[in-house]
Amino acid sequence: MKKSLIFLVACIGASSAWAQDGCTTALPVGAGTHTVAVVNGPEIPSPICALNGLTNVSTSVWYTYTPSEDLALTISTVASGVDTRFHVYTGSCGALVCVGGDDDSGGGLTSLTTLNVTTGVIYTIAFDNRWTASGFQFQLIENDIVNTPLSFTQVFLVGTSNVQCVVDMNGDMLDDAVSVTPSVVSINHQQAGGGFVTSNIGTSAAINTPSWSIAAGDLDDNGFTDLLYGGGNGCTIMMASDDGLGFVQHTPPQYIFSQRTNMVDINNDGNLDVFVCHDVAPNVYFYHDGNDNFAYNQGGLGDNGGNYGSIWTDFDGDHDIDMFIAKCGSSPPDVLCQNNGNGTFTNVAPSLGLADGQQSWSSAWGDFDNDADMDILVGSSSSGYHKLMLNSGIGTFTNITPGSGFDAFGGQTIEWTTHDFNNDGYLDVLGGGAMMLNNGDMTFSPLSIPAYNGPIGDLNNDGFLDIVNYGTCFMNDGNANNYIKIYPTGTVSNKNGIGARVQVTSAMGTQIRDVKSGDGFEFMSSITAHFGLGADTEVTEVVIYWPSGIVQTVSNPPINGILNIVEGVFTGVDDQVLSPAFTVFPNPADNVLNISADQDLGGSIVTVMDVTGKRVLTTTVRQGQVDISTLKSGMYLLQVQGDGGLLQRKFTKR
Repeated sequence: MKKSLIFLVACIGASSAWAQDGCTTALPVGAGTHTVAVVNGPEIPSPICALNGLTNVSTSVWYTYTPSEDLALTISTVASGVDTRFHVYTGSCGALVCVGGDDDSGGGLTSLTTLNVTTGVIYTIAFDNRWTASGFQFQLIENDIVNTPLSFTQVFLVGTSNVQCVVDMNGDMLDDAVSVTPSVVSINHQQAGGGFVTSNIGTSAAINTPSWSIAAGDLDDNGFTDLLYGGGNGCTIMMASDDGLGFVQHTPPQYIFSQRTNMVDINNDGNLDVFVCHDVAPNVYFYHDGNDNFAYNQGGLGDNGGNYGSIWTDFDGDHDIDMFIAKCGSSPPDVLCQNNGNGTFTNVAPSLGLADGQQSWSSAWGDFDNDADMDILVGSSSSGYHKLMLNSGIGTFTNITPGSGFDAFGGQTIEWTTHDFNNDGYLDVLGGGAMMLNNGDMTFSPLSIPAYNGPIGDLNNDGFLDIVNYGTCFMNDGNANNYIKIYPTGTVSNKNGIGARVQVTSAMGTQIRDVKSGDGFEFMSSITAHFGLGADTEVTEVVIYWPSGIVQTVSNPPINGILNIVEGVFTGVDDQVLSPAFTVFPNPADNVLNISADQDLGGSIVTVMDVTGKRVLTTTVRQGQVDISTLKSGMYLLQVQGDGGLLQRKFTKR
């Protein structure tokens, strides 16, 4: 049932303007189109329910809306074409509670959101002058209520008004909520028994604040999480002290018009490095030596400007980390930097159909069809054009946008991320002012939820992912589906295992996640790898491919909890998965190792590890052979992924 009633309220004249100056004098409105002449009321909305904080907010206009039945209400300024922001509340003036709001989801910097509303409840709507005080129009559109398979309960975080980061800050395997000011890091520490304890840690005044993005990870492997701020003039690194009670600032002197920031081990030396998207020049990265020294580098990882949303993921499944950048649309197109395995990267976006020029700002990489390779959704921030690309697993991508649900979805936002929010075993997409639920067949259905994009993690340790919008946590109410969470602890690799590929197999099939620091555009979400299992009651195995090349398998782990996998170091090379039909010869071998199997392994990726468990060679099977000429004499373990799982054999190089 769509209400067709549309009418116009002109907010002009002294009495009308005065009637909107604040919460107590808010103007009642109903379904239809309404005109705001000017945003000039003196009351600042509180709390802030949309992105981009309190900066430059000094005036507002206020309305109330009371539905006569349970409905889905859409609030939109799309038709106005004006850069707007609004907040939606329930509760009484002076004790307002956020239930919605938006900034930029409508495209062209307009605002758009849909929320379910309840009969007789008064909803207060406030527009502020964060971007403009000039006039515009907004619409209230009533539709049938959305029967949501997801629901969320609001929890307010004490003393935290602008959460940008949800990550475990102290190594207790529980996600915490983090917000920062130039001189304070505020942490809502999740407690094992539920609830939070807030710590406000003073810092030296940050030279660059996270006005554009934030990333997190344990740079110095001391067990406490460090923070990386991306601001308009550069980046600032806040290193947590060895007791977690303080931070030491490191600010490189180079000018960087910073956008997305990441922590990632670019040169695979076991230390997390710092990567910063540069808006007006080639991207910048700092190699970290593990002793708090950061070496400046520029170029080779996106050599043009307009770099906005970087995400590090292993798109080609060769177990080294690649990087995709969604551009802002004003510069050369998106780039996909494929890791060549020798410290260099090659842009392969043009050959794979990923060199797009529309304004996207960010992308969501995930295995949407659970076939063990990474697919991509490039979401729009202004054009309404979304692109869903299916990874074939053989070096090609196919555009499957038509009929996917994204072709008919007009929502736009600068943030696009993917997680399994309903634990059904399929990755959903959050962006464009809605949740796009994965139907399990590479189609997606839009679902209106009260939360919008923000940092994501499990903030009550119930196995369901929650979303934080500023100081409000939207706790996922969950369902009957099962789950498993994997918490990687690196020893040879970086402490967080950032760059690792985690693979979980259950009755429904195999799912993969890449451990990463920083996705979407602005926020930092949990490093813990989260897997929904649907109705599956057991996991047969978890395999983790560490950045070091070490591969570990855990068989039949318990579910509905967190599994901490500590990176193991082999004390010897033993066969771990033996198949009588899989052999290698001659053994010992000189420069070439022959492979015999009951399946075609041609083109399969081969990993060779030494007796310490360190990866020393990544190559492929060619005509039944593996070239081992670059290896030194000694004993090794060869691994290749077969149809029935990981095949392994030890061999000796003469």
